[in-house]
Formats: sequence, C-alpha cells, structure tokens
Amino acid sequence: MSKTMTPDEILAIDSVFEKEDLEWAGIVRKWLDENVREKIGDWYLEGTIPARELAEQLGELGVLGMHLEGYGCGGATATQYGLACRELEAIDSGLRSLVSVQGSLAMFAIHNWGSEEQKEEWLPQMAAGKKLGCFGLTEPDVGSDPAGMKTRATKDGSDWILNGAKMWITNSPVSDVCVVWAKTEEEDEKGRPVVRGFVVPTDTPGVEVPEVKRKLSLRASITGEIVLDNVRLPESAMLPKAKGLKGPLSCLSEARYGIVFGVTGAARDSLLSALEYTGTRIQFNRPLSSFQITQQKLAKAFGQYSSITLLAAHLGKLKDTVGVRPEQISLGKMVNVDTAMNIARDLRATFGGSGITSEYSPLRHAINLETVLTYEGTHEVHQLTLGRAMTGINAFANYEG
Repeated sequence: MSKTMTPDEILAIDSVFEKEDLEWAGIVRKWLDENVREKIGDWYLEGTIPARELAEQLGELGVLGMHLEGYGCGGATATQYGLACRELEAIDSGLRSLVSVQGSLAMFAIHNWGSEEQKEEWLPQMAAGKKLGCFGLTEPDVGSDPAGMKTRATKDGSDWILNGAKMWITNSPVSDVCVVWAKTEEEDEKGRPVVRGFVVPTDTPGVEVPEVKRKLSLRASITGEIVLDNVRLPESAMLPKAKGLKGPLSCLSEARYGIVFGVTGAARDSLLSALEYTGTRIQFNRPLSSFQITQQKLAKAFGQYSSITLLAAHLGKLKDTVGVRPEQISLGKMVNVDTAMNIARDLRATFGGSGITSEYSPLRHAINLETVLTYEGTHEVHQLTLGRAMTGINAFANYEG
C-alpha cells in the first residue's frame, strides 16, 4: 500500500498560497477544531448557535472585519480573509455566515459608506465582537430585484422616519445594529426614488427583530426579520456616502467574495471526511476505499475541489492586486457554490446509511449549501450577470436603462 496524500498535498496548496497566508489559515483552523468542531452538529440539530459568545471569541481571534483598515480592524489581505472564510465554512456555512455578515456586510457598509462618527462609534466594538450587526436589504416580497424594495424613509424635520420590513436577515435577532436600505423621497435623474442606507440600533423604538424558525438549512445560524414601524432616526443615522443601489450592491459583492472561498472549505471537509470513512469502513473484507467505484467518486470530487480552490485563489490574487470586477465575483459564486454542493451531495453516498446522521458532515454541508446557492444573489442572477458580460445584452426582467 503506497503512502496516502491529502487533497491539498496533491494540489500542492503551499505553492498556490503564500506561506504566511497558510500559517494564518492554520491558526484559524486550529482554533475552530479545538473550540467548535465537536459542537457544531448539535447546534445544527438544535437549530441555533451561541452567536454572541462566538462573536467575542472570534473578535479575539481577529477575524471580524479582518480585511478592513483601521478602527480596530485587522487590515489583512483579501486572500487571508478568504482563507479564514474557507476554514470557517469547513466547520459550517452558518458559522461563516455569522462572520461574513458582520464583516463584509454590516461593517463594510459602515466602513465604506459611513461617516467618521459612525465608523468610530460602531467599528471597534464590532471588530471586537462586542456588538453584532446585520444587513437589511432583502424583503418578504423582494429578493433578486432590490430596486423593488418597499421600505421607505421619509424626512420629518431633520429626522428620518423608517417604515417597512426586511426578511431572511442573518444575525438580526441577536444584533445591536442593523444597516437598513430604504427608498427616500429624493429622485434620481430618471425620476426614481433614491435608495439610502441607515445605521439603525436595534433598541430604537419601533424596531423589532423576530427570529425565523423551522429552517431545514443553515440551522446553525440565527435568521430573522427587521420590522420597522415609524422608526425615528436622527439625520446622522444616514450613511452619507451611499446614494442609490451602488451602496448595497458593493456590500453584496464583498460578501460574495467570502463565499467564493468559504465553500471550498465545505468541499474540502466533505472530501476529507469521505476519505477517512471509506478508509476505515470494511465491507467484503476490505476497506471501501479499495473499490474502484469509490476511488472514482473520490477522484471526481478531488478534481472538482481543485478547480474551485484555484478559482478562489485567482480571484483573491486579483482582489489583492488590480481589483476584482462584479462579473468575476459572480463567476466565482456561481461555479464554486454549485460545485461544492455537488461534491458534498455525491460524497454523502459513500457513507451509506451513516451519511444521513449528524455524526458526518457532507449531508449537513450539502443542505447548508442549498441556502448559500440562494443568498447573496441566486444562482440564476449570477448566470444572467455573466450572460450580460459576455453578450452585452441585459436579460434581467423589467430592467430599465
């Protein structure tokens, strides 16, 4: 029997990423293995996660808003942030969602579009995990078409009054602050309402953040709504640099980048779990991994894993150097999530009946990735984004301009 090699050894992962980047990833992986891995299956079954406790621990580890500069943030490279997401999602997509919503949506929105006062008030506490944030764009009746949002912000003297509802909001029931996007009475050059962002503390009168229950996917994550009933905010609550959909869409692009890397972790964990199980499970007096059909499944999964890992690495390099364009992020999100989901689903079968229990991760990863396929832009939206980039024709329904 020849020496075994891990998928990353076969791929020569140490030549794909810099040594210091992999050392950082190793620190994150070690902490997660020691503190979270054995608990995640139970959290998934219970349909919850100790978000606030974990946030403080992750803040101490330095992963919350780690790719942002200043205000207590780490100032890490995009690749280092991506590798952290990879390790987080190797544990569970819900854990990576907690971190990416905090850092790439709520914190990024304030960091990129907020005032100096907003940054100083919220970012250091959020980076430390002392305050949790969420991001309110999707609504009960509005998902892929954010321009159709119904949430409104109207001026009353120098104050703003917000009314509306947001849906499928990660972290909202445990958040201290929501970044909420709403249409205002201001009009753009085409006579359409201008979208503005607002920093909304959840203890503001009129704000409710009920939890969404009975989820079948992403169960180790706290999901909720943001209900706004005549919520009065001062002028200073508005994000002054964000005008129009460019603001929220830039945040979504930032979060999608973390997903591109993150799902490679779910794929890797599924593959490593399958290798371990098939190497020790004896059938017909030999390990499952000795059968040609099993090796075919493992080799196929490794090939797919290699391709999405290299695509993530390429986009990370672009982001760290010349910059990455939205259509490139769409390519990564579209290909990597779908591929990782198929890897987890296919490898689940190598466990036989044991594969449907919480003891083994592939089915949990596959079910979680059904949610990841939908949020931060559905699979179909990214297909149309790439179609537009290649053909020059916008196929989005009811698009104007």
